Amino acid sequence: MRARVCVRAMMLRRGLLSWASRVGGVLVLVCCTLSLLYVMNCSPPHPDAQLPGHTLPSLGGAPGGAPGAPRRPRAGVGGGGPPGGQSYQLLLQEREEQHRLHISSLKSQISQLKEALQERSLQLKGVQETLDRASSSRGGGPPPPQGPAAAAAAAAARGGGGAAAVGDGVPGGARSQQADLQEFLASQLSRAEVSVGARLASEYAVAPFQSFTLQRVYQLETGLTRHPEEKPVRRDRREELGEALETALLALNAAPPRRPGGRGGAAAAAAEKVYTPSDFVEGITRTEKDKGTMYELTFRGAAKRDFRRMVLFRPFGPLMKVKNERVDTSNIPINIVVPLARRTDTFKQFMQNFKEVCVRQDGLVHLTVVYFGKEQVEEVRSILENTSREENFKNYTLIQLDEEFSRGRGLDLGARAWKGGNVLLFFCDVDIYFNADFLTTCRLNTLPGKKVFYPVLFSQYNPTLIYGGPDHIPPVQQQLVIKKDTGFWRDFGYGMTCQYRSDFVNIGGFDVDIKGWGGEDVHLYRKYLHSNLLVVRAPSRGLFHLWHEKHCADELRPDQYRMCMQTKAMNEASHGQLGMLLFRQEIQAHLRQQKPAAKPQKMTKA
Repeated sequence: MRARVCVRAMMLRRGLLSWASRVGGVLVLVCCTLSLLYVMNCSPPHPDAQLPGHTLPSLGGAPGGAPGAPRRPRAGVGGGGPPGGQSYQLLLQEREEQHRLHISSLKSQISQLKEALQERSLQLKGVQETLDRASSSRGGGPPPPQGPAAAAAAAAARGGGGAAAVGDGVPGGARSQQADLQEFLASQLSRAEVSVGARLASEYAVAPFQSFTLQRVYQLETGLTRHPEEKPVRRDRREELGEALETALLALNAAPPRRPGGRGGAAAAAAEKVYTPSDFVEGITRTEKDKGTMYELTFRGAAKRDFRRMVLFRPFGPLMKVKNERVDTSNIPINIVVPLARRTDTFKQFMQNFKEVCVRQDGLVHLTVVYFGKEQVEEVRSILENTSREENFKNYTLIQLDEEFSRGRGLDLGARAWKGGNVLLFFCDVDIYFNADFLTTCRLNTLPGKKVFYPVLFSQYNPTLIYGGPDHIPPVQQQLVIKKDTGFWRDFGYGMTCQYRSDFVNIGGFDVDIKGWGGEDVHLYRKYLHSNLLVVRAPSRGLFHLWHEKHCADELRPDQYRMCMQTKAMNEASHGQLGMLLFRQEIQAHLRQQKPAAKPQKMTKA
């Protein structure tokens, strides 16, 4: 039996080493490819090469870019540029900045690949050490537990004398703190639903479990992917379940199982069994957010119907004060950048809300409108000028581009047009409604060089379907109610974002080659995820997407068209409302059948 265990352990080691070498080879190949791309893209051009033609739009406004004066695009906007050598000098400066940002991005990607390779190597080393300890425990006894978690577990197993044992050789103050911590963790375990259930008010108070295997997690709260079963995508989730599995294997292989009686061959086989990840059958886990996380893992035993169950609990510690600081938002202006093409009626509605929230209530907002095309541009200009006269508001910029609409191009141009220092940017669409509280949240959740804010907005369903017809639709302000029948959290959208101009420029901005609808926001979002900046992703109670009929153009790429159609379907109504529309004829037929049956009852009562 021991020989078979040793052979099995050797085969598992060889498999792990072979897998590690393959993963390492793939990562080395990727690093070499990125290095080759780095050399090819960053080599200087030939001095005799002619620079390609390029049009530089002139984005100047008031002198010094002061936000107090309106900015008007110079003649270079939308066509043409400065004459002579100045144009080439500006072009060279722009190309130099682009190359510098591209080099920085490549270096960052290479560094991330190296970190991933090191992390994978450490994981493989940890698995190898686990197997070595399991093998040694069969011959020379189990290795002593190490680390603070093992010490706390040993103390809990010893009962009342555990605190003093852990505190041996430690000053009295530290010993007292350790004892208090152990007592708190033990109280967390006693309060949690691990061994005994708790009385709950209703089915809505139940904290459901998630089940998992080596490869999949099965969940009720599906999140962004909408998948009821998936691989653990988040790194912290993978490491959490991996740590629980490794801890369970160490505990199983450290001591023989306790079985009531049964000293025969089955007990001897169970005592000699070395548990590996392949013996793991399934597990369940759930988190009580004020107590901790419980894990129940099941493994195959030595016999066919023999199983081993390991129950683990990760108690949550007491709250710790991390920071106590004052945040002054009185001098933080926001530059709201809105790309636009036609849709003047929607823009009028947007400006009504802008006047009330940004001009009358907030007072620290600059508006940049990037308009594509010539059609209806005069009407947009007239709306801005009327707002300026009525509210004495001068902090706006209108940039006109005579080219095809591109959301990423418009936002990128509007962000770089600002010349008044490092300003807080809010990228916004014309069909977005926000209030003054959101502007405060935008300021509180951003910090230059530290963090950016990606709010999850509440997307409104079709009001005609929600309120039973166009004649029953209330005013916009009364429609903005956060309920499951009026809309949904748009957690798949990343277009509305708050970030400082310096972070936007340093990260490389938008991909301006993306035309039309969709894709550019995800591209920018992933850039921030790959950086060292903290990305604050949270639902915002003051940010709404107003419903409008969506048209998906045939000119879109297949992936863009599919994204557009998926968004169009989700925007119409809730699952239940769409189901009522689908079965409307059956419901009406049922109602018609019920009416004749109801009349005799009324006659009988009469």
